[in-house]
Amino acid sequence: MAKSLIVVESPTKARTLSRYLGRGFEVKASGGHVKDLPKNEMGVNIADDFSPNYRVLVGKGKVLKELAESAASSEGIYLAPDPDREGEAIAWHIAQELIKRGVPEENIYRVLFNEITESAVTDALKKPSKLDARKYEAQQARRILDRLVGYKLSPLLWEKVKSGLSAGRVQSVAVRLICDREQEVRAFIPEEYWDISALLAAPSSPSPFHAKLATKGKTKTPLPHEDAVSEVFKGLRGCDFRVSEVKRRKSSKKPPPPFITSTLQQDAARKLGFTAKRTMGLAQRLYEGVKMGNAERVGLITYMRTDSFRVSKTAAQEARSYIEKNLGKEYLPKTSPVYRSKKSAQDAHEAIRPTSVFRTPREVSRHLDRPMARLYELIWLRFLASQVLPALYHKTQVDITAGEYLFRASGLRLVFDGFTRLYEPAKNAKDADEEERDLPHLEEGQELELHELDIEHHCTKPPPRYNEASLIKELEENGVGRPSTYASIIGTVQDKAYVKKEKKRFVPTELGMLVNSLLVQNFPDVLDVEFTARLESDLDKIEEGRASWLDIVASFYDRFHKEMELADAHMADFRGKGLPAEIPCPTCGSPTEIRWGKSGEFLACTGYPGCRFTSDFQRDEAGKMALPEPEEVPEETCEKCGSKMVVKRGPYGRFLACSGYPECRNTRSLSGAAKVPQEETGVPCPEDGCRGSLVARRYRNRVFYGCSNYPKCRFTTSKKPLPKACPECGHTFLVKKKAKGKKAVLACPKKGCSYQEPLGRDGGDP
Repeated sequence: MAKSLIVVESPTKARTLSRYLGRGFEVKASGGHVKDLPKNEMGVNIADDFSPNYRVLVGKGKVLKELAESAASSEGIYLAPDPDREGEAIAWHIAQELIKRGVPEENIYRVLFNEITESAVTDALKKPSKLDARKYEAQQARRILDRLVGYKLSPLLWEKVKSGLSAGRVQSVAVRLICDREQEVRAFIPEEYWDISALLAAPSSPSPFHAKLATKGKTKTPLPHEDAVSEVFKGLRGCDFRVSEVKRRKSSKKPPPPFITSTLQQDAARKLGFTAKRTMGLAQRLYEGVKMGNAERVGLITYMRTDSFRVSKTAAQEARSYIEKNLGKEYLPKTSPVYRSKKSAQDAHEAIRPTSVFRTPREVSRHLDRPMARLYELIWLRFLASQVLPALYHKTQVDITAGEYLFRASGLRLVFDGFTRLYEPAKNAKDADEEERDLPHLEEGQELELHELDIEHHCTKPPPRYNEASLIKELEENGVGRPSTYASIIGTVQDKAYVKKEKKRFVPTELGMLVNSLLVQNFPDVLDVEFTARLESDLDKIEEGRASWLDIVASFYDRFHKEMELADAHMADFRGKGLPAEIPCPTCGSPTEIRWGKSGEFLACTGYPGCRFTSDFQRDEAGKMALPEPEEVPEETCEKCGSKMVVKRGPYGRFLACSGYPECRNTRSLSGAAKVPQEETGVPCPEDGCRGSLVARRYRNRVFYGCSNYPKCRFTTSKKPLPKACPECGHTFLVKKKAKGKKAVLACPKKGCSYQEPLGRDGGDP
């Protein structure tokens, strides 16, 4: 009996599907893309209507051969990569290669899994479709546009600035947002202001409360200096404080909708401290499936690349059943809430939710590592909370007059916790006024007792620099890129040293500011946020069949090519040059300049080679440059040759190195000036003829064990050796070994020897 072939991207996904399908199916993994544009050339023939030159990736020829062999004896081939544009491109290229190898086109189908559960997989296979040419063309247009920009702009930057730089259609706009915000921060001039609040109490209440000065008459009262504060104090002298108006009203706070890709990345950054890249990696694993103990592998969440708040009726009903049973009927709305997606949303997939709310975080966490468990709990709580009634509050606003001045106090009291029983949205500065605080019962005309007047001094603050959450939110709100690309965008701008993180916020480097300035001046369209957003909208039109991919690409290239010609002739040339710096050389007094090396940017004296001064530098909030505070380094000598140790800087920071380099290459961590004694293990080195012993060593905060005769003997092991020889093969030591879900044992590390023995009762050596 002929089988049907199902092709997915990853082996994990293949294993999960195999458990759900009977003997009539064979599941194979392609390992992601099988074809792409070449790495070392543009791969787009501009003269031939921008035709792409796709090539089979290295190592994928064997994969395609195996798929073709399986497909030849299959009655149907179901291509099931992820249900997005990139997944469609993977499926399309696999189909093309199978057809080339003689597989009939009519036997090839496309299936979409929004979640990897047995019922979802079975239902999807019952209603397969054909490949979506429009979705593929939208992805192809994106790929070609990115190649045109990257392979034209990057060489220009190599020629004008330095080798190894890159520019991208979306990444460069992200860098611009960060640079623009940095310029706002540096240009910001703080202004002082004062607040006055009165601590008041009603005769009938022992609890005093604060009321803040709001207006003088009907005019707001700015207090920009202390003289204004003194004037208010004079005006309040001898005044009675009396309640002039009390407003009471009910208010509600609606639950947030279930996660989409961008909001998941934002909340995971705010609440869990995860980067966008880490969040998407963990979500991919939850989607593809996890083995639940001895039970079958199961996908725990729906597809994590989505821009739709839509939820299936089955999932909503399941949530209602759980809420009624575990929270009570009073938490259930009359009908399941419906959340509207943005007009620009593709709405191809459901919101991100658990595949079953009955798989609670407590139950599932036993089978997950801690980061996956935390992310699953966040998704589970958010989805369940989205199906609960709003939280209800009583709000009170009290106006209090004192002479010609008006003070105002507000109170907020929770009446019904609603969705907040499950999920509290991450707060920002705007939510400060929404914090709960109760007021005593007050009536109009009631006289109040003044306890004291408080003065608070403030300074206006610059807009905050972007963190991962706020940058993703800004990109999404401006329509720049797609949520599925945000993680790679953020990773790229950091990898290229255009941006660095300081206190979890993005700060552009000098290189990033320079590259951004050159690109903004010479390519105003490519770096324009609105222009980039319109291109994203055009890609959506291609997928919807309302535009031709060739027209979109050609229209963009016409404008881009003209800008390229002008930039090639007129862009400022910084190749081999530095940027002028405002700090004179502390050694010789010559001007300094900012330069870039393998370890990043640094200050260098323009008097080189006569003066070899170099240094790190830093900038304050206003952008003023300064040298770092001198670091106290104890007088150290090299334990190998006796020369003086000096401070140097490498890719991983500052360290001590022997001044006798290159004859002596000894280095040492700067954090511990004296050499840390090597930990002896008492285990002889297993290498033939070596008389050394194994000692603990450290590399980049990792401990490993190596021979004391290094560099003559280079034997190392990552596991701590225990001084006990293997009774079966005679190997000089054993190691502690622990498999997932099993007890730790002592085992022989020699390849081919399977000797094991239990640990001692105390968990240590036997």
